Amino acid sequence: MPAVRLLPPDRFFDRAEWAAITRASAWRGIWLVAHGWIVSIAVIGLAAWLANPLGWLAAIILVGGRQLGFAILMHDAAHGALHPNRKLNNFLGDWLTGAAVGSDLIAYRTYHLQHHKFTQQPEDPDLSLSKPFPTTRASLWRKVARDLTGQTFFKQRVAQFGFALVGLKAMLRGEKPEKKGASTKAGTPFNKQSDDGMTSPTVDVAGAMAVTRAVGRFLLVQAVLLALSLALYGWTPYLLWLAGLATTFQLYLRIRNIAEHACTTTGSDDPFTHARTTHAGWLARATVAPYWVNYHAEHHLFMGVPCYRLPQVHAALGRAGRHGEMTIAPGYLSVLRQVTAVRA
Repeated sequence: MPAVRLLPPDRFFDRAEWAAITRASAWRGIWLVAHGWIVSIAVIGLAAWLANPLGWLAAIILVGGRQLGFAILMHDAAHGALHPNRKLNNFLGDWLTGAAVGSDLIAYRTYHLQHHKFTQQPEDPDLSLSKPFPTTRASLWRKVARDLTGQTFFKQRVAQFGFALVGLKAMLRGEKPEKKGASTKAGTPFNKQSDDGMTSPTVDVAGAMAVTRAVGRFLLVQAVLLALSLALYGWTPYLLWLAGLATTFQLYLRIRNIAEHACTTTGSDDPFTHARTTHAGWLARATVAPYWVNYHAEHHLFMGVPCYRLPQVHAALGRAGRHGEMTIAPGYLSVLRQVTAVRA
C-alpha cells in the first residue's frame, strides 16, 4: 500500500511560525517529566499518610493517569520533540518516562514511525488496536474487566519477560545482533494492547536484546521506587504505584488507543481522516488524556510538533476552516458509545 499523504505545513503556517511551533523547548519537556513525578509522588504520599481505602482508590485512579502521561512523554521523545538535545531527549524518554512503565524508546520509535507512514493500512503495526471496532458493549466491558483485574498487565509482563529471557541467553552466549535497535515485533508489545497478551511468535536476536535492556531499566526503576517507599513510608506507596500500573494505567491506555483511530474513515489520500481528536475536560486530562494526547489528528497531520503546542495547531486549523474535515469527538464517552454501536 502507498504511504499516507502528508499535509504541507506551509498551507497554514508561514516559515517563522512553523519554526517556532516545531522547535522543542529546552525546559518544557523537562518540566512535564518532573510534573508527572511530582504529581505521582504527592498523590501516593498523601494517600499513604491518610491510610484510608478511599484515598488509596483515588491514588490508583490518579497515578494511572500520570503513568499514561509517562508513556505519552516517551512518545514525544520518540519523535525527538521532548528536548532539543538528542542525548537528553533520549535519556528522558528511556529512563525517566519509558522505563517507569516498562517501555523501550528505541524499539518504540522503530515501529511507531511505521505506524505514521502506513496509518490504518495493512502495514500499520497498530492496526490490530482499531480493527476490532465497532464491537459490542459486552466485548468492551470484558476488556475493561481484564484491565482492572490486572490480567492485561500480567499477560504483557509474561510476554515481555519471556522476550527478555531470550535476549539474556543470547547475551550470555556472546551473540552479536546483526543490526542496531529492535525489530517491529520486539518493540510493539509493551506500549500497546491486544487481546492475546501482545505476544509474538518470533523474536530476532537484536529485538530480544533490546527487550532485555528495557526490562533491566524497568526493574531498576521499580527497585529504586520500592527502596524509596520502604525508606520513607513502608510498603504502601510502592504498592499503590504498582496497583496503578497493573490496573488503571492499562484501562486508560486502552481507551486512549481506541479514541485515536477506532471507527475513523481512513484513506491514504486524505490526511485529515487518519486519526481522531477528542475534546478533554479536567477529568479526562487527569486520566485518559494527559499532556495533550487528545489532539491526535493534529499529531498525525504534523508529527514533529511537541505535545504542548498541539492546541496551537488545532486553533490554526480551526481558523483555516478545516475542523469540518477532521474527525473530532466531543468527549471520550461519545467515542466509546460510537465504537460499541454493534448490537449483541
